Amino acid sequence: MSYVITSWELPSVPVAGTTHRFPVRHIYCVGRNYADHAKEMGGDASKEPPFFFCKPGDAVLPVEAGQRGRMHYPLATADLQHEIELVAAIGRAGAKRTADNALELVWGYATGLDMTRRDLQIEMRERKRPWDIGKAFAEAAPIATIHPVSEVGHPGTGVIELDVNGARRQHGDLGQMIWDVAHTIAFLTTMYELLPGDLVFTGTPAGVGPVVAGDRLDGRIAGLTPLGVDIVAHTAS
Repeated sequence: MSYVITSWELPSVPVAGTTHRFPVRHIYCVGRNYADHAKEMGGDASKEPPFFFCKPGDAVLPVEAGQRGRMHYPLATADLQHEIELVAAIGRAGAKRTADNALELVWGYATGLDMTRRDLQIEMRERKRPWDIGKAFAEAAPIATIHPVSEVGHPGTGVIELDVNGARRQHGDLGQMIWDVAHTIAFLTTMYELLPGDLVFTGTPAGVGPVVAGDRLDGRIAGLTPLGVDIVAHTAS
């Protein structure tokens, strides 16, 4: 096939313990899926069905095991914030699933960060405009190596936490999700057909907050490869 411009490399994430990679198609994120985080954002998600927003596949910032990622502080914001999340990697196509069979679509799991330009998100929300600009930008989805379900099963409980410069910012348990992974995916498939290569970010516990260039982020989820990311100053091109 001949393209009129130079094509780009397919976004992908390393697979734990192998040289294989998981190609990324699209990123779905569920909002306010931990009650304590919903409260800190001014809502009560326990009384609402889940809602979703998207990031482009090329927002992924893959981080190899034992290495640290480098995220450039993004343009147009003065309030970049962290959100540590369990990520489900989709390996089979599926639509209109139920919670009983939704997990059949999941190929594996990883530790991820939903990075957010909070000031832009809030501004757009208050003006009743789409707030994609707060969520969808370059390097907005750092992610560690993916572990296949055959090795780690389907995590339902376990510590999820994030440190910034060695100080604990977020701490919770996967069991505190309002909508567990099965119900989250089932609900998502009522609106979209999930396809191999999709990633689903499943929400964050309380404690989200700002970071600046020079900060070191260290995220951990029980049983998965930890995620280390350094925030670096943006360089003009």
